[in-house]
Amino acid sequence: MRTVGLFEAKQKLSELVERASEGEQIGITRRGKLAAVIVPARPELSMEEAFAQIDRIRSKVKPLPKGMTIKDLIEEGRR
Repeated sequence: MRTVGLFEAKQKLSELVERASEGEQIGITRRGKLAAVIVPARPELSMEEAFAQIDRIRSKVKPLPKGMTIKDLIEEGRR
């Protein structure tokens, strides 16, 4: 990861954003210490991909014990 000082980052922000969009990670330092990192944006998910991820999460969730509700679990946790 390449680092640049805050002053230089202000002067070259457009260039740094362009490089990050191409996949590079760029650290920004303030007084010699890493203060921030410019990283490529994550691609947006299509609706199909989002629902596929939701289904994967739901498949890992254990069902509630028979006869128990979420309210019962909440009350149990408060004891």
